[in-house]
Amino acid sequence: MSGWAKKRFWKETTVEKEEDGFGVRLDGRAVKTPAKAGLVVPTRALADAIAAEWDAQDGEIDPTTMPTTRGANAAIDKVRHQHGEVADMLAAYGDSDLLCYRATQPQELIARQEAAWVPLLDRAESELAAPLQATSGVMHIDQDAKSLAELRARVHALNEFELAAFHDLVSLSGSLVIGFAAAYEWEPIERLWDVSRIDETWQEEQWGVDEDAQAQAEIKRAAFLHADRFFRMAR
Repeated sequence: MSGWAKKRFWKETTVEKEEDGFGVRLDGRAVKTPAKAGLVVPTRALADAIAAEWDAQDGEIDPTTMPTTRGANAAIDKVRHQHGEVADMLAAYGDSDLLCYRATQPQELIARQEAAWVPLLDRAESELAAPLQATSGVMHIDQDAKSLAELRARVHALNEFELAAFHDLVSLSGSLVIGFAAAYEWEPIERLWDVSRIDETWQEEQWGVDEDAQAQAEIKRAAFLHADRFFRMAR
């Protein structure tokens, strides 16, 4: 059975214990991913969230209202088979992390960045054994090889479901450190999103809000918050 039938055809959605996790069934038939793999996830919480998305469908099935299902599909169909490549791609953010590149002016923006970003870099040093250097401007600076290796090892240690969520935490924020800050709950997730957008918020304060940009930012914010929830359910 395809995981993306066009119309609802089932009456009952259930979660079943499987040999290697938890699966979702529609009238007793196992849901599969778009690549026809079994949609089996590591935790009951994640399976319950997926089942709730399927159970909420009425008439036409709308995948855009099923972010947990889509995340699980990505973990199984893509990340599982490319784990090393995805982990390396995300680990590479450490060598050009957003938090390491400060504005050159004005001083108020610099102070705002430092107040929010320095504590996270300090925790990366103390808790991840990965000190990173900061600079002013956008010219690339090389980071310590041992720090990058430590961060890379931590990314590679994530399972495919955690890594699928971690991908969005890092790529949407532009920061590997913020991704780890979310994973280890250093600060509330809403605060971490705001921290990742200090530059954009500053520009809005100076020049006003662009409605299209604001709409796109809200979509990204929702995806960032969902990635955090997915990450926790996958643990």
